[in-house]
Amino acid sequence: MKPEGDIVSASHGKAARERTIPKRHGLLRLIRHHKKSVDLPAGTVAADQEASATSVRTVSYDAADLREHDGVAPPDLAGLRNSSDVLWIDVTGLRDTQTIEEIGAAFGIHKLTLEDIVNTHQRPKVETFDHYVFIVMKMLDHSDAGLTEQMSIIVGNDYLITFQERAGDCFDPTRARLKRVGGQLRSEGPDRLAHALIDAVIDNFFPLLEHYGEVIETLEDLVVSAPEPSHVQRLHSIKRDLLEIRRAVWPTRELVNALIRDEHQLFRDSTRIYLRDCYDHAIQLMDIVETYREIASGLLDVYLSSMSARMNEIMKVLTIIATIFIPLGFFAGVWGMNFDYMPELKRPWAYPAALGFMFVTACLLVVFFWRKGWLGERKPKALR
Repeated sequence: MKPEGDIVSASHGKAARERTIPKRHGLLRLIRHHKKSVDLPAGTVAADQEASATSVRTVSYDAADLREHDGVAPPDLAGLRNSSDVLWIDVTGLRDTQTIEEIGAAFGIHKLTLEDIVNTHQRPKVETFDHYVFIVMKMLDHSDAGLTEQMSIIVGNDYLITFQERAGDCFDPTRARLKRVGGQLRSEGPDRLAHALIDAVIDNFFPLLEHYGEVIETLEDLVVSAPEPSHVQRLHSIKRDLLEIRRAVWPTRELVNALIRDEHQLFRDSTRIYLRDCYDHAIQLMDIVETYREIASGLLDVYLSSMSARMNEIMKVLTIIATIFIPLGFFAGVWGMNFDYMPELKRPWAYPAALGFMFVTACLLVVFFWRKGWLGERKPKALR
């Protein structure tokens, strides 16, 4: 994450490059989730039994002061809201639905919004209400529980609430900017904080795609020089991850475009200008993802071609060996019939003569195959 207007090199964590990601089919999980909740009425806030424990952390700040609190109870949030210009409530873990509902009641959040927050299989989107804007995004999961996790943002007049599935996020640079006295973010409203979080989520995909790019470059050389079945498995794994990233980034681009295009009093024109940068980054991510998917698909074809070429070479060698021994076997069969009147059968030099004749025949066949270019590759005379 970088301050707006500054040209600096982004520093990304090494964990995004070296993560071990379990493979789960996102569409199948989505179908199973809807199958379980089909009998629940709309607006029901039902927690997933596998959800992480809920914790609440707040950061209240203005241009001159910043205060942080951990483990804040929902009834105490109103006091924090009245004591500062901007209040950021960061909720981690979605198991405690009572806490989430109390937060929703304290800030007038609609029941359907709370339902979308708890049901973590939403498509990235933005919804506008009378006194708040609801944003759903997919960000990289830093807990190694999956590739992406859902993050929800509620932007109000003087507050911002984030809901994350699990602990661990990419907002440490944003928190550091808030702690910097005299920083631009400290003197802005919750809309600029929302932009900073959206920008951090989008930019956090770049180091992972850079890692995939390095892996694909390595596989390009291996698939041509020494193809193995494990390369196909790795390529399929990369294609599956890229597909999940595409499902996360594609609607995010539409989300950011909606924030830029739709006029709402909670997002000022000055913030929409910076959101254009997020929109450009989302487009760059889509271009990279599509490029890598095409390369991965092409490498699968290259792998099949390489394996076919190797098989052809093996069959050619075996065919040449068999072809050489066909006349030798014919000669041995004829001389091995042992008829009484076969010529030179009783001569002492007949056996070495037969072996020599077979050897000369084999050499002539090898020379013939070589001149035809069937043994290795012969360069044309013009290239020698």
